[in-house]
Amino acid sequence: MMNKKVHFTDVTLRDGQQSLLATRVRTEDLLPAAKKLDKAGFWSLEVWGGATFDVCLRYLKEDPWERLRKFKEATPNTKLEMLLRGQNVVGYRHYADDVVEAFVEKSAENGIDVFRIFDALNDVRNMETAIKTAKKVGKIVKGVLSYTISPVHTIEYFVNIAKQLKDLGVDIISIKDQAGILSPKIAYDLTVALKEEVKLPVHLHAQTTAAMAEMTYLKAAEAGVDIIDTDVSTWSWLTAHPAVETITYVLKEFGYEVDLDLDIIQEVAEYLKEVRKKYKKYDTADKWPDSQVLIHQIPGGMMSNFINQLKENDALDKLDEVKKEVARVREDLGYPPLVTPTSQIVGTQSLLNVLQGERYKVVTKETKDYVKGLYGKPPAPIKPEIIEKIIGDEKPIECRPADLLEPELEKCRTEAKKYGARSEEDVLSYCLFPQVAREFFEWREKFEKGEALPPEIEEITSEEKDLTKAPIEFNITLHGEVYHIQIAGVGNPVEGGTPYFIRVDGKLEEALVQPIREVEVGEKMEILLDGGKMPAGKRPKAKDLGDVSSPMPGKVVSIKVSRGEKVKKGDVLLIVEAMKMENEIHSPVDGIVEEVYVREGDQVNPDECLIKINPD
Repeated sequence: MMNKKVHFTDVTLRDGQQSLLATRVRTEDLLPAAKKLDKAGFWSLEVWGGATFDVCLRYLKEDPWERLRKFKEATPNTKLEMLLRGQNVVGYRHYADDVVEAFVEKSAENGIDVFRIFDALNDVRNMETAIKTAKKVGKIVKGVLSYTISPVHTIEYFVNIAKQLKDLGVDIISIKDQAGILSPKIAYDLTVALKEEVKLPVHLHAQTTAAMAEMTYLKAAEAGVDIIDTDVSTWSWLTAHPAVETITYVLKEFGYEVDLDLDIIQEVAEYLKEVRKKYKKYDTADKWPDSQVLIHQIPGGMMSNFINQLKENDALDKLDEVKKEVARVREDLGYPPLVTPTSQIVGTQSLLNVLQGERYKVVTKETKDYVKGLYGKPPAPIKPEIIEKIIGDEKPIECRPADLLEPELEKCRTEAKKYGARSEEDVLSYCLFPQVAREFFEWREKFEKGEALPPEIEEITSEEKDLTKAPIEFNITLHGEVYHIQIAGVGNPVEGGTPYFIRVDGKLEEALVQPIREVEVGEKMEILLDGGKMPAGKRPKAKDLGDVSSPMPGKVVSIKVSRGEKVKKGDVLLIVEAMKMENEIHSPVDGIVEEVYVREGDQVNPDECLIKINPD
């Protein structure tokens, strides 16, 4: 295969940072690298999609659309690429066709040249709308095969999916090995089969989780692969991807043509090495390649979620049990590939099965929807006893899931503008993540008025509030005047003390604080929640029959009842988001809602009483 040209897509600025740095790197730190990579000779730069959209809004307080426009301005010479989750777009559920179409059109308008479109179940029906729209606006489409290992995922299976994608008009067949489990032999055999039977260019994306991807890339090159994905060395390996410098060296030795400027790439590597230090608290540098992924198939990001959730439940000793349960749940559900959102569905359900001590005692809304067929057709049939246990006599759907969805863009537009959306891009952000986008719009409005913290301080505050030392929101009565005080954020310590950002009746002030001594929160501090009072920073323990708690730590995203309301056993009382999945919390009894101890946006723990029901 001498003198064959191999093209490279750089994924450092999207999947590289997502795999190693929790997607937390800010646009201002990415742009200098993008400007240089633009001159290095890459076929494309993948800079958007995946988790970046959600994280920009949720944690970084950045507009993801503005990030895309800045990338486009910085890279006039190279195609920009994004990862799109088919009918899930960049979210975790199916959206109506009008939302998918509008999102793809706006993404193209704002700078995306190449759409890498996948579906977690390889259900081509779920990719159809996105593919057709991207082709309609004249963009390049990579139709993705989400790779996994199971009795049904054979070479023939993937070739059949690829043929369906070709019929939809994709330009390139893309193999997506998100868990790093594609072996050199299968990579060779699959690439050969695709080149011979589908006759489209083949692209390969592989993570280095099992320390196998370099060998996999070499064998794929021998089989005629056209494009491969790499990271710049200082943001590569572990659960990320092979280093571009290494793969370039090896392929050139074997006589392949690679047109990349390694001097420029080395400059980027040195720059990103320093940037990585800035995000040390998110770094996975202390992790090692995991050969066991070949057995449990859990992607790196999903494993990190497991570890954090088990720590919060004081159950880290159950990690091995959870890994085994993932394999069992995956078999129960028809061997879905573990990629967003099915990785979260299988992972969260497995975690619940272990923590509850009984399989499927608590079932997430997403697991129910999956079993109903609302995510698409599983690769293999779901076990009948699992269907019965989760949805009873209800029959799973047979049609394309999106056919059941009413158009939602116009409704989103009306709501989004009410909450502060200023553009069609804002409307789409709201459609995908209503609560998160609403919080972002509110923050943006306050920030522009000087009433909110800079985004880097806001991020630290939202993630690192320590409620054990002092109340963060309270009223002070001084000489008969009442002042509403909020501790909004804490800056980096300076000589003479630590800057605290404090809102007094909504007005943001900065104060230098010199602690003399710290005290624990006392029972006397009280805050008002839904008309009832409770000690600040804590809720009562869930111990009585009508006490409603969450099965795992999470964030309250929706409350369905209020004080005094009559409920029936099994009614949905609230929804708690954990591991990106929504968990419906049901009433354990018939009765009257006596107290609601939470508000939307609150973080909650499993031992807390969130709602108290007075049983009939």
